[in-house]
Amino acid sequence: MERIWVARRVSGVGVSTTGTMLAADVVACTPELAEPFDAFYRAYVDRIYRALSLTLGDPQLGREATDEAMTRAYARWSRVCALDDPASWVFRVGFNWAISWWRRRRRELPALAEDRYPVVAGPDPSGLAARSALERLPVDQRAVVVCRVLLDLSTADTAAVLGIGEGTAKSRLARALTALRAELGQDDAP
Repeated sequence: MERIWVARRVSGVGVSTTGTMLAADVVACTPELAEPFDAFYRAYVDRIYRALSLTLGDPQLGREATDEAMTRAYARWSRVCALDDPASWVFRVGFNWAISWWRRRRRELPALAEDRYPVVAGPDPSGLAARSALERLPVDQRAVVVCRVLLDLSTADTAAVLGIGEGTAKSRLARALTALRAELGQDDAP
């Protein structure tokens, strides 16, 4: 339970409403802190990018969210590196940033009439039916699947990263897997 409190406290303390860091949160880069962050960055940046891209359904937004989250992790590295799982913290920060971006974008753009711009599914030339099925899941279900499968987090860690209860994580995963099996034409048998 301590890890959840630290992760939430760290993610909320240093970011103002405009997304800029406060001066108190910028950690001076010392050789002791720079080297471990470099190693962390090299080890996790691609994995976090793939997870965010799949969760968000947009590779460009996934890249921007990863970059933003890694920048925030670097600025707070003395605190982030003390967490049990810094990569989960970075994933959550990137995910939160993207959700905030979507909300801001939705407020800025006029609403489009759904009937004027219908969504037409074209053929899947790459043959990635599973990815297409995953992209059609609601974001909350997709996030649980990515955390459990791609990031290989336990149910408890998935719940902590996404800020939801374990039961909620389990039910979202069950609903997501049921929807994926139905869409991919697989039986419900294990």
